[in-house]
Amino acid sequence: MSATACVVRKISSSLIPKVRHFSSLYSITLSSGTKETMGRKKRRIRNQQKKEGGDGKDGAKDNGKWRYSNNSGQAGAGYASVVMNNPAFEKYYKEQNIVPEGEWDQFMTCLKAHLPATFRITGFRGQAAQVLRYLKGECFNELLKSEAEDAKETRPSAIPWYPDDLAWQIGLSRKNIRKMPTLEKLHLFLISETESGNISRQESVSMIPPLLLQVKPHHKVLDMCAAPGSKTAQLIEMLHAEQTFGWPEGFVIGNDDDNKRCYIMVHQAKRLNSPCCMVVNHDASVFPRLQVPGPNGEMTNIEYDRILCDVPCGGDGTMRKNCAIWKKWTPLSGINLHPLQRRILLRGIELLAVGGRLVYSTCSFNPVENEAVIASVLKQSEGAVELVDVSNELPGLKRQPGRTSWKVIDDKGEIFTSMEDVEEREQPDKSRRYKPSFWPPSEEDAKNINLTRCVRILPHDQDTGGFFVAVLQKTRPLPWMKQGKDSSQESAQEDTTSDQSSAVETSETNKPGASTHDTSQESTTSQETTTSQETTTSQESTTTENSEQKSSDANGSQSGPPAKKPRFSNFKEDPFVYFKESEEIWPPIKKFYDVEDSFPITQLLTRCHVGKKRNLYLTNKLIKGILEHNIDRLKVINSGVRVLARSDAREVACDFRLSQEGINVLYPYLRMRKLTITREDVITLFSEEAPFTKHFSEGIRDILEETPMGAVILTYYPKTENGAEPESPFIVVAWRGKTSLRSYVAKNDRQHILRMVGGPVEAYKKPARTYTGESSSNPSESAEGKTEGREGGDGDAVVEDAVVVEEDGAEGEDEGKEGEDGGKEEQEKDDVMVVGEDGNKEEEEKNGDK
Repeated sequence: MSATACVVRKISSSLIPKVRHFSSLYSITLSSGTKETMGRKKRRIRNQQKKEGGDGKDGAKDNGKWRYSNNSGQAGAGYASVVMNNPAFEKYYKEQNIVPEGEWDQFMTCLKAHLPATFRITGFRGQAAQVLRYLKGECFNELLKSEAEDAKETRPSAIPWYPDDLAWQIGLSRKNIRKMPTLEKLHLFLISETESGNISRQESVSMIPPLLLQVKPHHKVLDMCAAPGSKTAQLIEMLHAEQTFGWPEGFVIGNDDDNKRCYIMVHQAKRLNSPCCMVVNHDASVFPRLQVPGPNGEMTNIEYDRILCDVPCGGDGTMRKNCAIWKKWTPLSGINLHPLQRRILLRGIELLAVGGRLVYSTCSFNPVENEAVIASVLKQSEGAVELVDVSNELPGLKRQPGRTSWKVIDDKGEIFTSMEDVEEREQPDKSRRYKPSFWPPSEEDAKNINLTRCVRILPHDQDTGGFFVAVLQKTRPLPWMKQGKDSSQESAQEDTTSDQSSAVETSETNKPGASTHDTSQESTTSQETTTSQETTTSQESTTTENSEQKSSDANGSQSGPPAKKPRFSNFKEDPFVYFKESEEIWPPIKKFYDVEDSFPITQLLTRCHVGKKRNLYLTNKLIKGILEHNIDRLKVINSGVRVLARSDAREVACDFRLSQEGINVLYPYLRMRKLTITREDVITLFSEEAPFTKHFSEGIRDILEETPMGAVILTYYPKTENGAEPESPFIVVAWRGKTSLRSYVAKNDRQHILRMVGGPVEAYKKPARTYTGESSSNPSESAEGKTEGREGGDGDAVVEDAVVVEEDGAEGEDEGKEGEDGGKEEQEKDDVMVVGEDGNKEEEEKNGDK
């Protein structure tokens, strides 16, 4: 044999008890003893896959089986086949009759097909209509006119039930969209606009719960299980939907019990630049009751107008996306999750105001996780809570009514007709785990509580994932709350034993099944929210908190001796320190920008007690009240929008410059340093980093020459087709240097504005990967993949660690340009905001802002 000949030696299976990858089956070496190059090895594996019936490409389908990579992208490794078949799944749901008669084959066929890509245009920004016009004209026009064979798949269509054509669907998976040349322009547009916050890539059924909440600007909104935050962002958009400038009176609190995932939610929410949102970290089933000062100064409990309970669930409605569920699914996931889901819902209706609306949702088909939870809570509320008929809401949405009867089936396929049946069979493990609330109510009770008002979404109805939604309204105080009781602790204690036993026995079986819908891909391997660890942690951190709640809930105000402050282990965040009327750094700022006297200075805050204040944030009045009076009982991760940042530039009378993040909320209060620019000026401003002022139009040049150095506000009013001005202009913060003008707009936002004004847009470049404080769960993922975001259990796009958000999109470039631009600000270590383990902490150790 020649020196270059290959010897393929099969390794004995007895030496390798478990072989995970194709590459583990063979040892490929050259006869000379040197290893074959990686490129040849990879080609050899792909050729082998082709011989077996596939095309060797990622995610290809082989004889009805989808191959997916399970090796974190290791070069040369093969693909395991996912068999989209689970007899236990089919038997279970045929018994439950969740699919109308004669539609089972359609249901199963759809479950085995790829999920279409969907996205929505963020409606809280005034430019939403402009984005929609651009999308239809520049990205969709050719696709809609195409008569090619694959045009039906690639042709985008507006989701019929989403308002104002702001949500769209393409009949291809996200992976296929990346590969098709005809969709390249659309693909790059989606990536760029998603990073700038104008597009949200989210599965269609995930958009339903916020729409059914019907959020208004004055509402107090709580998202109990919010991470990674796609639904929370949608709620914030709805809160701001009617706002042009300023900020709404209400707020949105996004909560999650997973600390790390809270920081992902921070990134999602921060793109919307709202002073009315807060991210907190608590177990939803024992979420603390917050208090704020009332009209007469007395402390009153916050009751929420709208609450979203998008609870952890088995996630079998996401099988089209999370293929691993096919293999891992068992009926035990619903049995183990039911107590937790019920506790979260009970806590939700306790915190809900009378007349308020709560939406309970899962991405599960299982009635034990859906109707059983709703029925048991409605029965316990004794008429204080009722199901809302939403059949006339979201016209165009195909839906199935809720189930009024179902069966309780264990992992062996045994059917239990009642709790007594479980006890009679003398199965101690089931007696501990099973609850009377698992079983359906009587026919009369089911009719009285109107379980048919629940909404079931089946995949084959409109080519979506599976989903369940129930809309509840509180009509009067809860019976147990009248007696001064709070179930947040009692229900946790009641279910602790069953949770612990079920977790020990079935944790391995159910790990892949649990899903909180808005989860990244690791959600398919996470069951932490369903185990006793969650209950134990919540009891340790909230025992004293609940004691305080019981005394205050009964009277609506604080009573009795002061309760001990809860101790949050391993939780540390920078403080939230609000300004006083006499704040010494405020007068120079007020004078330089001519801030109106009506501006609420006491709603400004900084994240340090001592040292130089580097960044100033703004919140609305209610958020301020929560932060000031609940900080010892609330684990706050992030709140507020940055409006001012320190800029110690020479020859500038003010030490703080304006921030692009918060300019929309600050703009109405500023009377100086405002300039109106033309379309040509916009193109000039964004054509290079710091264009000379002589390149701008004559009118702007004259004004700039008379304007002292420092931050300025540039406003452009684009003209619509009929010549009228749109509701919202483009507002840009820039630095007026000695001879140049430099914007503080992030690259993707610059490209967005250029698109909207019809200017030249350079080809989108994939951002370099950057450190965010967390390691990626998949080290081989490309920057493009990170930019697009990982889709979670219900398809919500998650951007985990792709971005280091630098101040106002300055992207690490020098600010002000010493000499030309009026003095260089302290370098980027002062200005970089890292969205990672530190939330909105700045790297301020070197600047005394700790």
